[in-house]
Amino acid sequence: MNDKDRVVILAIESSCDETSAAVVVNGREVLSNVISSQIKIHKQFGGVVPEIASRKHIENIDRVVADALSEAGVTLKDIDAVAVTYGPGLVGALLVGVSYAKSLAFGLDLPLIPVHHIEGHIAANYIQYKELEPPFICLVVSGGHTNLVKINTYNDFDILGHTRDDAAGEAYDKVARSLGLPYPGGPKIDEISKEGNPDSVKFPRVMLEEGSYDFSFSGLKSAVLNHLNRCRLKGEEYREADIAASFQKAVIDVLTEKAVRACEEYGMSKLAACGGVSANFALRASLEEACGKKGIEFYVPRLILCTDNGAMIGSAAYYEYMAGCRGDMSLNAVPSLKLGERRY
Repeated sequence: MNDKDRVVILAIESSCDETSAAVVVNGREVLSNVISSQIKIHKQFGGVVPEIASRKHIENIDRVVADALSEAGVTLKDIDAVAVTYGPGLVGALLVGVSYAKSLAFGLDLPLIPVHHIEGHIAANYIQYKELEPPFICLVVSGGHTNLVKINTYNDFDILGHTRDDAAGEAYDKVARSLGLPYPGGPKIDEISKEGNPDSVKFPRVMLEEGSYDFSFSGLKSAVLNHLNRCRLKGEEYREADIAASFQKAVIDVLTEKAVRACEEYGMSKLAACGGVSANFALRASLEEACGKKGIEFYVPRLILCTDNGAMIGSAAYYEYMAGCRGDMSLNAVPSLKLGERRY
């Protein structure tokens, strides 16, 4: 590869409670991926406190960027572009990253590449699988988002389905709290479900209208809460592991059925998963098994790339860079940015 074909991007991610910076080459080669997590800080509150998250981003971001450059063995002079998550996410948290990236790009006279957070999650698969190329179907499952997306090219996709109420990750966290599990709840449910009977309680599988690829987990969440309340009022014993396993199976059955059905309907031989909930071991196993039965290739990033990180932003930014997408000093944080939307 000639040096002129080598695009080195410094990417910054600060949409929620992880401050991350990464150096990524040509969208696939990760030279560094530094993540500073705030889980221990927010654990005492049972969830992310936006104001605290913003303050911690301000404290951490300069060190995280410096560490990413050092770990990659590069300096700011070696960087070809600066990328940053500008939405969706917590507005204060996003503003820290956007402001920092804008100042860097301006001071170094480098292109500024705005990146949609969810597009970053999708691009995490390009890091994990160097051979993966569009088209394919992607199941996005994170704390605030559940989408089925048809990836046509690196920069063009169709949203087949989205969540109408609670995203899968939100449902996990709310059910975990009702069971008295500590934050973050999703991994705890996955963990204790291994000891439970997934068929102990028949919770609903909400498929919505025939042929729909949308998702709805609010009713399932309510069914779990109602079941727990009935048991407690009547003094009936229950096992947290059984409730967790039954709830998790209801979520996974819906996600798996719709993802595989989309592949079949659109003639796709590749299915990818991404987002924080894609780190769930039971979900990964279910999707892999279902794909194996249908002859579909299944892709999911390693665990560190499922959660929020700068490397995925750097990967997505490369394809935006090659498409000529550029931001300027008017770039702002867009906390409610929709998938596929451009606000710069």
